[in-house]
Amino acid sequence: MALPREVAAVFVAKTARTFCYGFLGIVLPVYLAALGMSAVGVGVAVTLTLAASGALTWAIRRPAERYGGRAALLGLAALSGVAALILLRSSNPWLVVAAAMLGNVAVGAGETGPFLTVEQVLIARAVPAPRRTAFLSVYNLLGYGAAAFGAAVVGVLPAYGPLFLVFLGGAGVQSLAYLRLKGGPAVVRKPGGTLPSAPLIRRMAALFALDSFAGGFVVQSLVAYFLHARYGLGLDALGLVFFVSQLLTAASLGLAAPLARRFGLLNTMVVSHLASNVVLIAIAVAPTAGSAVGLLFLRHLLSQMDVPTRQAYVMAVVDDHEREAAATTTTLARTVAQALTPALTGWVMQAIALSAPFALGGTLKIVYDVLLYASFRRVALRSEGEGAAT
Repeated sequence: MALPREVAAVFVAKTARTFCYGFLGIVLPVYLAALGMSAVGVGVAVTLTLAASGALTWAIRRPAERYGGRAALLGLAALSGVAALILLRSSNPWLVVAAAMLGNVAVGAGETGPFLTVEQVLIARAVPAPRRTAFLSVYNLLGYGAAAFGAAVVGVLPAYGPLFLVFLGGAGVQSLAYLRLKGGPAVVRKPGGTLPSAPLIRRMAALFALDSFAGGFVVQSLVAYFLHARYGLGLDALGLVFFVSQLLTAASLGLAAPLARRFGLLNTMVVSHLASNVVLIAIAVAPTAGSAVGLLFLRHLLSQMDVPTRQAYVMAVVDDHEREAAATTTTLARTVAQALTPALTGWVMQAIALSAPFALGGTLKIVYDVLLYASFRRVALRSEGEGAAT
């Protein structure tokens, strides 16, 4: 099957954006610490960034439904450009935080927020159901692969100004890619905006929120801070660590589609995620930097196979006219829930132990896995195709 123009444009934009996120997620917490922020301050900064991402996710739904993905994504890319300019011009720590909020800078290994909300719907509509998981796997693979190379840039170019300039260039590339999208709404909503799947969407959103709340304990920025504070790893070492971890994540995404075809979307989501959370808890008791990094690598081999399967699952259990609502509601729930945790994590690191968030996050994520399977194992998919078995 030829690559649809809509999908190609999204793939280019995703690659440019996540390449920048790869180095920004490492650089920003270290930069804020260099500007005088404490562990608690860094945690609050991450929370504010995630809260802003949630606000943008909520705000983008109606424009995307009314005017289409092209207009919505061009507006978001413009905000990223403004954020990059602020980072280039100011060294005030709270203006740096404001720029991260405005630019929807990802602070975790995976992306969440308004870009993801719109882009996954565009892909779902552009490709047939049997190929949806495969295309979403490539979408996420490009993101993690680009983020890996972005992380590696930190070791090659450990200077803040040039990296922020690259971020500005990335916003420009996104804008050019989005200009290739079709204008106008892609689907006509039913009269009255009825959502027959609203209870199901809310149930998914609640469970995804629990997973993201737990994930907020171990977002990439705070893992970078943990490795820096506990083991003394500098920017060059951190860049290499997250380069390798993102590559491992990207490699694992290739397994998502064949596993979903064989075992079903839900089973693939739950089993791979559950195994990764056992490894996450083990990081809390790692005695050396080498063992902690090794366990981190193992987790990245397992933890993100549920991402394309989850996205495909959300698109498959609702009708087409409900997809913006489903994507927005579930992504917003994930983002807001994740935003609550980092400020608490900073306090936990300072008051209890630097490693405590790994144990807390892993335990809560295991609870999520169990509840997800119990709640959705009998739910039928609306669009049949790849991964239809649950």
